[in-house]
Amino acid sequence: MDKITSRAVRGELVKAFGVEQPPAWIPAISNEFKSDQSSEEYALFGSVGPLAEWVGQRNAKGFSDNSITIANKHFEKTIEYAVKDLRRDKFAVIQAMISDLVRRAKTHPASLLSTLILNGETGLCYDGLYFFDTTHNEGSSGDQSNLLSVDISGLPVATAGTTTAPAVGEFQLAIAKGVQNFMGLKDSEGEPANEQASSFIVMVPPSFFNVAVTACATPIQVAETQTALSALKQSYSITPVVNTRLSSWTESFCMFVAD
Repeated sequence: MDKITSRAVRGELVKAFGVEQPPAWIPAISNEFKSDQSSEEYALFGSVGPLAEWVGQRNAKGFSDNSITIANKHFEKTIEYAVKDLRRDKFAVIQAMISDLVRRAKTHPASLLSTLILNGETGLCYDGLYFFDTTHNEGSSGDQSNLLSVDISGLPVATAGTTTAPAVGEFQLAIAKGVQNFMGLKDSEGEPANEQASSFIVMVPPSFFNVAVTACATPIQVAETQTALSALKQSYSITPVVNTRLSSWTESFCMFVAD
Protein backbone atom coordinates (compact mmCIF):
# COMPACT_ATOMS: atom_id res chain seq x y z
CA MET A 1 0.00 0.00 0.00
CA ASP A 2 1.43 3.37 -1.04
CA LYS A 3 1.78 5.91 1.72
CA ILE A 4 -0.14 9.16 1.36
CA THR A 5 2.01 11.76 3.11
CA SER A 6 1.04 15.03 4.80
CA ARG A 7 3.15 16.77 2.16
CA ALA A 8 0.88 15.27 -0.49
CA VAL A 9 -2.14 16.60 1.38
CA ARG A 10 -0.63 20.08 1.40
CA GLY A 11 0.08 19.76 -2.30
CA GLU A 12 -3.51 18.74 -2.92
CA LEU A 13 -4.63 21.78 -0.94
CA VAL A 14 -2.53 24.12 -3.09
CA LYS A 15 -3.80 22.46 -6.26
CA ALA A 16 -7.41 22.80 -5.16
CA PHE A 17 -6.90 26.51 -4.46
CA GLY A 18 -5.75 26.93 -8.05
CA VAL A 19 -8.83 25.18 -9.42
CA GLU A 20 -11.64 26.49 -7.23
CA GLN A 21 -12.91 29.97 -8.09
CA PRO A 22 -15.05 32.34 -6.02
CA PRO A 23 -18.52 33.32 -7.28
CA ALA A 24 -18.19 35.63 -10.29
CA TRP A 25 -20.43 38.30 -8.79
CA ILE A 26 -18.04 39.05 -5.89
CA PRO A 27 -15.54 41.27 -7.79
CA ALA A 28 -18.43 42.82 -9.75
CA ILE A 29 -19.98 44.42 -6.66
CA SER A 30 -17.03 44.82 -4.29
CA ASN A 31 -13.42 45.97 -4.12
CA GLU A 32 -10.47 44.09 -2.66
CA PHE A 33 -7.73 45.98 -0.84
CA LYS A 34 -4.48 44.64 0.57
CA SER A 35 -3.83 45.23 4.25
CA ASP A 36 -0.97 44.48 6.63
CA GLN A 37 -2.34 45.83 9.89
CA SER A 38 -5.15 45.14 12.33
CA SER A 39 -7.52 47.67 10.78
CA GLU A 40 -7.60 50.11 7.91
CA GLU A 41 -9.20 53.54 7.69
CA TYR A 42 -10.33 54.38 4.19
CA ALA A 43 -10.88 58.04 3.38
CA LEU A 44 -13.67 58.63 0.88
CA PHE A 45 -13.16 61.09 -1.93
CA GLY A 46 -16.71 61.56 -3.20
CA SER A 47 -16.55 62.63 -6.83
CA VAL A 48 -13.81 64.45 -8.71
CA GLY A 49 -16.50 66.52 -10.43
CA PRO A 50 -16.67 67.96 -13.93
CA LEU A 51 -13.86 69.81 -15.66
CA ALA A 52 -14.03 73.61 -15.45
CA GLU A 53 -12.44 76.33 -17.47
CA TRP A 54 -9.02 77.12 -16.03
CA VAL A 55 -9.19 80.73 -14.89
CA GLY A 56 -6.72 81.84 -12.22
CA GLN A 57 -5.69 79.19 -9.70
CA ARG A 58 -6.39 75.49 -9.96
CA ASN A 59 -9.52 74.24 -8.22
CA ALA A 60 -8.04 71.26 -6.39
CA LYS A 61 -10.24 68.40 -5.20
CA GLY A 62 -9.26 66.36 -2.15
CA PHE A 63 -10.80 63.71 0.07
CA SER A 64 -14.14 64.28 1.75
CA ASP A 65 -14.66 64.35 5.52
CA ASN A 66 -16.22 60.88 5.40
CA SER A 67 -14.26 57.72 6.06
CA ILE A 68 -14.80 54.11 7.06
CA THR A 69 -12.68 51.88 9.27
CA ILE A 70 -12.56 48.15 8.57
CA ALA A 71 -11.09 45.79 11.12
CA ASN A 72 -9.23 42.75 9.83
CA LYS A 73 -10.56 39.52 11.30
CA HIS A 74 -9.07 36.06 11.18
CA PHE A 75 -11.16 33.09 10.05
CA GLU A 76 -10.27 29.42 10.18
CA LYS A 77 -11.57 25.93 9.52
CA THR A 78 -9.57 22.85 10.50
CA ILE A 79 -10.04 19.33 9.20
CA GLU A 80 -8.79 16.42 11.25
CA TYR A 81 -7.86 12.90 10.26
CA ALA A 82 -5.88 10.06 11.83
CA VAL A 83 -2.56 8.94 10.39
CA LYS A 84 -4.01 5.49 9.74
CA ASP A 85 -6.82 7.09 7.73
CA LEU A 86 -4.25 9.04 5.75
CA ARG A 87 -2.42 5.84 4.88
CA ARG A 88 -5.48 3.74 4.09
CA ASP A 89 -7.76 6.23 2.42
CA LYS A 90 -5.67 6.85 -0.73
CA PHE A 91 -7.30 10.30 -0.96
CA ALA A 92 -10.84 9.16 -1.80
CA VAL A 93 -12.43 10.80 1.23
CA ILE A 94 -9.60 13.06 2.41
CA GLN A 95 -9.32 14.61 -1.02
CA ALA A 96 -13.05 15.38 -0.93
CA MET A 97 -12.59 16.99 2.48
CA ILE A 98 -9.76 19.13 1.13
CA SER A 99 -11.84 20.20 -1.87
CA ASP A 100 -14.74 21.13 0.40
CA LEU A 101 -12.41 23.10 2.68
CA VAL A 102 -11.07 25.08 -0.28
CA ARG A 103 -14.58 25.66 -1.63
CA ARG A 104 -15.62 27.04 1.75
CA ALA A 105 -12.63 29.39 1.75
CA LYS A 106 -13.35 30.59 -1.77
CA THR A 107 -17.03 31.28 -1.01
CA HIS A 108 -16.35 32.95 2.36
CA PRO A 109 -16.41 36.45 0.79
CA ALA A 110 -19.85 35.61 -0.60
CA SER A 111 -20.97 34.85 2.94
CA LEU A 112 -19.62 38.16 4.26
CA LEU A 113 -21.12 40.20 1.42
CA SER A 114 -24.46 38.42 1.64
CA THR A 115 -24.64 39.21 5.35
CA LEU A 116 -24.12 42.90 4.55
CA ILE A 117 -26.88 42.74 1.92
CA LEU A 118 -29.29 40.96 4.26
CA ASN A 119 -28.60 43.61 6.92
CA GLY A 120 -28.94 46.43 4.39
CA GLU A 121 -32.16 47.78 5.90
CA THR A 122 -30.95 47.58 9.50
CA GLY A 123 -27.19 48.14 9.37
CA LEU A 124 -25.73 51.64 9.21
CA CYS A 125 -23.17 52.70 6.61
CA TYR A 126 -20.68 55.58 6.60
CA ASP A 127 -23.28 58.36 6.37
CA GLY A 128 -25.21 57.14 9.42
CA LEU A 129 -28.11 55.82 7.34
CA TYR A 130 -29.08 52.28 6.52
CA PHE A 131 -27.32 50.89 3.46
CA PHE A 132 -30.72 50.61 1.74
CA ASP A 133 -32.36 53.95 2.55
CA THR A 134 -34.37 56.75 1.00
CA THR A 135 -32.41 59.87 1.96
CA HIS A 136 -28.74 59.32 1.19
CA ASN A 137 -27.13 62.70 0.67
CA GLU A 138 -23.52 63.60 -0.06
CA GLY A 139 -22.26 67.03 -1.03
CA SER A 140 -24.48 68.40 -3.78
CA SER A 141 -26.26 65.16 -4.57
CA GLY A 142 -29.52 65.99 -2.84
CA ASP A 143 -31.58 63.31 -1.11
CA GLN A 144 -31.44 60.04 -3.04
CA SER A 145 -33.00 56.63 -2.52
CA ASN A 146 -31.64 53.16 -3.16
CA LEU A 147 -34.63 51.54 -1.45
CA LEU A 148 -37.44 51.16 -3.97
CA SER A 149 -40.85 49.54 -3.93
CA VAL A 150 -43.05 48.54 -6.86
CA ASP A 151 -46.83 48.14 -6.70
CA ILE A 152 -47.21 45.30 -9.17
CA SER A 153 -51.03 45.47 -9.02
CA GLY A 154 -51.01 48.51 -11.27
CA LEU A 155 -48.47 47.40 -13.85
CA PRO A 156 -49.63 47.08 -17.49
CA VAL A 157 -48.98 43.38 -17.96
CA ALA A 158 -51.09 40.72 -19.61
CA THR A 159 -50.42 38.14 -16.88
CA ALA A 160 -50.47 39.16 -13.24
CA GLY A 161 -48.63 37.50 -10.38
CA THR A 162 -48.17 38.10 -6.67
CA THR A 163 -45.49 39.78 -4.59
CA THR A 164 -43.99 36.39 -3.74
CA ALA A 165 -44.46 34.99 -7.24
CA PRO A 166 -44.40 37.91 -9.69
CA ALA A 167 -45.12 37.40 -13.37
CA VAL A 168 -42.28 37.78 -15.86
CA GLY A 169 -43.64 41.08 -17.18
CA GLU A 170 -43.96 42.48 -13.67
CA PHE A 171 -40.42 41.46 -12.82
CA GLN A 172 -39.10 43.05 -16.01
CA LEU A 173 -40.78 46.36 -15.24
CA ALA A 174 -39.39 46.23 -11.69
CA ILE A 175 -35.90 45.76 -13.17
CA ALA A 176 -36.53 48.68 -15.53
CA LYS A 177 -37.46 50.85 -12.53
CA GLY A 178 -34.18 49.88 -10.90
CA VAL A 179 -32.18 50.88 -13.98
CA GLN A 180 -34.12 54.14 -14.17
CA ASN A 181 -33.27 54.88 -10.53
CA PHE A 182 -29.57 54.19 -11.11
CA MET A 183 -29.56 56.62 -14.03
CA GLY A 184 -31.09 59.36 -11.90
CA LEU A 185 -28.50 59.20 -9.10
CA LYS A 186 -26.07 62.11 -8.72
CA ASP A 187 -22.58 62.26 -7.24
CA SER A 188 -21.28 64.61 -4.56
CA GLU A 189 -20.80 67.34 -7.16
CA GLY A 190 -24.38 67.11 -8.41
CA GLU A 191 -23.30 65.39 -11.62
CA PRO A 192 -24.79 62.14 -13.02
CA ALA A 193 -23.21 59.26 -11.10
CA ASN A 194 -23.98 56.48 -13.56
CA GLU A 195 -24.19 58.05 -16.99
CA GLN A 196 -21.75 55.47 -18.40
CA ALA A 197 -23.25 52.48 -16.60
CA SER A 198 -24.25 49.72 -19.00
CA SER A 199 -23.98 46.50 -16.97
CA PHE A 200 -26.30 45.56 -14.12
CA ILE A 201 -26.60 42.56 -11.81
CA VAL A 202 -30.05 41.48 -10.67
CA MET A 203 -29.48 39.45 -7.48
CA VAL A 204 -32.41 37.35 -6.36
CA PRO A 205 -33.26 34.75 -3.70
CA PRO A 206 -33.81 31.13 -4.84
CA SER A 207 -37.60 31.60 -4.96
CA PHE A 208 -37.18 34.17 -7.76
CA PHE A 209 -34.76 32.03 -9.79
CA ASN A 210 -37.11 31.10 -12.61
CA VAL A 211 -38.78 34.47 -13.04
CA ALA A 212 -35.44 36.33 -12.92
CA VAL A 213 -33.76 34.12 -15.51
CA THR A 214 -36.81 34.28 -17.77
CA ALA A 215 -37.22 38.02 -17.33
CA CYS A 216 -33.60 38.73 -18.24
CA ALA A 217 -33.74 36.46 -21.30
CA THR A 218 -37.09 37.64 -22.69
CA PRO A 219 -37.92 41.03 -24.25
CA ILE A 220 -40.17 43.18 -22.11
CA GLN A 221 -43.90 42.74 -22.79
CA VAL A 222 -46.66 45.23 -22.01
CA ALA A 223 -50.37 44.48 -22.10
CA GLU A 224 -51.44 47.42 -24.27
CA THR A 225 -49.44 46.45 -27.33
CA GLN A 226 -48.15 42.94 -26.66
CA THR A 227 -44.99 43.92 -28.52
CA ALA A 228 -41.41 43.54 -27.41
CA LEU A 229 -39.69 46.59 -25.97
CA SER A 230 -36.11 45.64 -26.78
CA ALA A 231 -34.46 49.02 -26.16
CA LEU A 232 -33.51 48.17 -22.58
CA LYS A 233 -31.69 44.99 -23.53
CA GLN A 234 -30.11 46.55 -26.60
CA SER A 235 -28.50 49.28 -24.51
CA TYR A 236 -27.69 47.45 -21.30
CA SER A 237 -26.38 44.13 -20.05
CA ILE A 238 -28.62 42.72 -17.32
CA THR A 239 -27.34 39.56 -15.62
CA PRO A 240 -29.40 37.51 -13.17
CA VAL A 241 -27.54 36.13 -10.14
CA VAL A 242 -29.22 33.69 -7.77
CA ASN A 243 -27.82 34.09 -4.26
CA THR A 244 -28.87 31.12 -2.16
CA ARG A 245 -27.88 33.01 0.98
CA LEU A 246 -30.80 35.41 0.47
CA SER A 247 -33.39 32.65 0.98
CA SER A 248 -35.11 34.64 3.75
CA TRP A 249 -36.23 37.21 1.17
CA THR A 250 -39.68 36.43 -0.22
CA GLU A 251 -40.71 39.74 -1.82
CA SER A 252 -37.39 41.45 -2.51
CA PHE A 253 -34.37 41.44 -4.79
CA CYS A 254 -31.47 43.84 -5.26
CA MET A 255 -29.59 45.35 -8.18
CA PHE A 256 -26.00 46.53 -8.60
CA VAL A 257 -24.11 48.51 -11.22
CA ALA A 258 -21.49 45.98 -12.29
CA ASP A 259 -19.18 48.16 -14.40
